[in-house]
Amino acid sequence: MKKVFLVLLTLLSTAPLLAHAADEDVQRAENYLRSLTTVKADFIQRADNGGQLSGTFYLNRPGKLRFEYNEVNDFIVADGIFIYFYDSELQEQSNAPIGQTLADFLLRKDLSLTEDLKVIKVEHKNNYQVLTLSEKDDEGSGAVKLFFTESPYTLQKWHVIDAAGLTTEISLTNMQRDIKLSSSLFAYIAPKGDKPAYNE
Repeated sequence: MKKVFLVLLTLLSTAPLLAHAADEDVQRAENYLRSLTTVKADFIQRADNGGQLSGTFYLNRPGKLRFEYNEVNDFIVADGIFIYFYDSELQEQSNAPIGQTLADFLLRKDLSLTEDLKVIKVEHKNNYQVLTLSEKDDEGSGAVKLFFTESPYTLQKWHVIDAAGLTTEISLTNMQRDIKLSSSLFAYIAPKGDKPAYNE
């Protein structure tokens, strides 16, 4: 009984330290994401069913991003107000206000990982700091896992887990930061033929 009591006492005494460390991890991630202005990177997208696509990711905070795919003529673009999804097979687009999508937390000017998001878990494994996030008001809608390399501290990949538990992974390589990006990248331009009209 004495041994059990001592173990329990140890766990209780270290709990505030663990909570403080987790808070520091969240703040570090938040500061890093806030520091991102313009970004260009190669990406690989892996679906839960094993499917894989690659392409180029562009970010211009606040408000704008683009995913351009290599294997298909689909693209995703956020123009600061709406996010558009172009399906080249159907040759049509769908859209939604950015605030209604998971991209909102990354694109908003006042980026916060705790205001209307909930940090479910903070982990350190395989040289990654991993934060699992969900919406505070709708945890059942899915979650996002952010993977940061420890040294140098960099966002390397993320997992989007939908309400059905299916996971899509986006991993980034060859990241360039603070570079000049054309404004046309972040405008929805209806494709003419096989490629978006803006392409160089």
